[in-house]
Amino acid sequence: MADSLFETARREIVELHNFFVSWFVDDGQPEPDFSRFETAMAADMTMIPPSGAVLDRVAVVHHVRAARGTVDRDFRIEIDDVRAHIEDERGILVSYVEAQWRNGQQTRRRSSVFLTRNATAPLGLEWRYLHETWLQPPNNSAD
Repeated sequence: MADSLFETARREIVELHNFFVSWFVDDGQPEPDFSRFETAMAADMTMIPPSGAVLDRVAVVHHVRAARGTVDRDFRIEIDDVRAHIEDERGILVSYVEAQWRNGQQTRRRSSVFLTRNATAPLGLEWRYLHETWLQPPNNSAD
């Protein structure tokens, strides 16, 4: 039996964040396949990070690519409180809480993502719109 759209969306969110951990931490393993990330981002993707900036796909892809191996090995991400809000034939609007641990410090953000169907995306869903807001910001940064 196939997963529901919500379960596929939840799996996509978790898998993409697992990719981020393996991408951002250089643990001596072979470099993760960056196409996992790139093919999940829609051509017209927009991201609003906690700072309030508006980033297009080019900026998001560039930022993630440039961050390869830039965090310590203690970095980890957990995804929690995944909720579906709107679902139709095009896709699904989901919110979730992302907790990060980096350099002994925890941050938390609530994110809302609109994922649309695209058979060429890794799990058949692409990221079209992502908006993040702080629940627990870092002590020294706006992002």
